[in-house]
Amino acid sequence: MESVPVRCPVCSRDHAFSTPAYPCPCGAPTAPPLLRGAPAVRVGHRSWNDAWVTVRCTSCAREGQWPQPELCCPCGTVLRIPVRPVAAASPPAAPVSPAHIPLPRTAAHPRSTFHPMTIRTGHDAVTAAGLYLTWLGYRDVGRPGAGPASGIDLRGDGVIAQVESSTRPATLRAIETLWLNALGASATGVFFSLAGYAADARARADGVGLPLFVLDLTGTPQPVNSPADELVSTGA
Repeated sequence: MESVPVRCPVCSRDHAFSTPAYPCPCGAPTAPPLLRGAPAVRVGHRSWNDAWVTVRCTSCAREGQWPQPELCCPCGTVLRIPVRPVAAASPPAAPVSPAHIPLPRTAAHPRSTFHPMTIRTGHDAVTAAGLYLTWLGYRDVGRPGAGPASGIDLRGDGVIAQVESSTRPATLRAIETLWLNALGASATGVFFSLAGYAADARARADGVGLPLFVLDLTGTPQPVNSPADELVSTGA
């Protein structure tokens, strides 16, 4: 996999970002070509149309739409990683048989590999979060009958979750609402956001031990605080 150095413009942390590969319809693993040397761009507002890039398969030369590569810094900032335009991409290589090419794992842990679903709508974001909670080991995860107005998008055996699928970072009020609901239900609260978290929201979640995840458009949640790291490590 191609890897590039990335520096967060907010906290100045340095990262090594490797772009994930996804199977082309021909079967070959394909990934957006990263634009080495270009600075990462902070994601403040999301647009569904701007969150996709055109990628050419190096095996069959087919062009398709792929999720824009993103990285979530531990400080809570979501960064968009620049990619080379299709016109500047390398010419397709000779076709090879993809039958035994392993795809990368999303994380190193004893569970089976998490299989995400692509996010195109807010409904998809909630569904992706539900799949992830089930993968973590929670049972009977689904949408509660009260609906999103209750502040809860998902409920399972011992867990409740909220999914912020708008283009704005999750707020302090949203974090506190989920935390209080979790306390009242004697359940674990888990928050998922597409656009990251406001600084005060992140601080409060750290203080009360509420796991925070950022969803990228591939549907793969990334932990952004220590409680989330612990949840991924231990599971339900």
